[in-house]
Amino acid sequence: MSVKDYIRERFFPHIWCPGCGHGIVLNSFLRAVEQLKINKNKIVITSGIGCSARISGYVDFHSLHTIHGRALAFATGLKLSKPKLKIIVPMGDGDALAIGGNHFIHAARRNIDVTAIIMNNRIYGMTGGQYSPLSGLNIKASTAPFLTIENDFNIVELAKAAGASFVARTTTYHVLEAVTLLKKAIKHKGFSVIEILSQCPTYFGRKNKKGDACSMLELYKKNTGKIGSKKLNNNPDLIKRGIFVNNNKPEYCEEYEKIIQKAATAAAIRQI
Repeated sequence: MSVKDYIRERFFPHIWCPGCGHGIVLNSFLRAVEQLKINKNKIVITSGIGCSARISGYVDFHSLHTIHGRALAFATGLKLSKPKLKIIVPMGDGDALAIGGNHFIHAARRNIDVTAIIMNNRIYGMTGGQYSPLSGLNIKASTAPFLTIENDFNIVELAKAAGASFVARTTTYHVLEAVTLLKKAIKHKGFSVIEILSQCPTYFGRKNKKGDACSMLELYKKNTGKIGSKKLNNNPDLIKRGIFVNNNKPEYCEEYEKIIQKAATAAAIRQI
């Protein structure tokens, strides 16, 4: 199958703003699935609300477009009822770490076999450019005309601390790297998190004088360094890219199946 077989062409052209990085994320995701040769009937996309959530409408997979912040909760229920399905959850700032933050840390803690793709554009783009938990200090937004005073979440460190067994980061500039990391995240058995820095020229870029989409992509090239690279070794203050965690841990659904078997055995013994 080709990438074209994985999209719902009738819903194109997409509604993302010109220059938005989310279309690049969609492209990388589809190429990862194509290269993995996963039967599209074995994939379910679960999304919440926001710019990132529109991905579920553009892909020709089983999809659930759910309520704000609850995508991982729906994904957890789906995975428990249909553990053989591959569950992918595209999320933005709010779905992942504001209203959805509690679901995120507990999905990581449980190590349920779900892949969370977090598109970090550091702003709430769909609702008017409000600052988010990922905006960081001294950022201008519609709800912070005199700049933000809140620290941002470090997605990688939060995911690691919560117990995610696969954690990675890349950007929309590093398209081929994103495909590679997405493939590894999707194949991983357990809760996998991949943060993708994604430009929002409409709100974040314009208000913070970061230039157009191309200029923001250049910043991702300039301000990030791959783990183990000479560039990062020479400048350790750069944003790190690559795989931060890749562990084998008991997966939640498999452990839950063991509980079911124990309960069934105990019930059978009682009937003797």
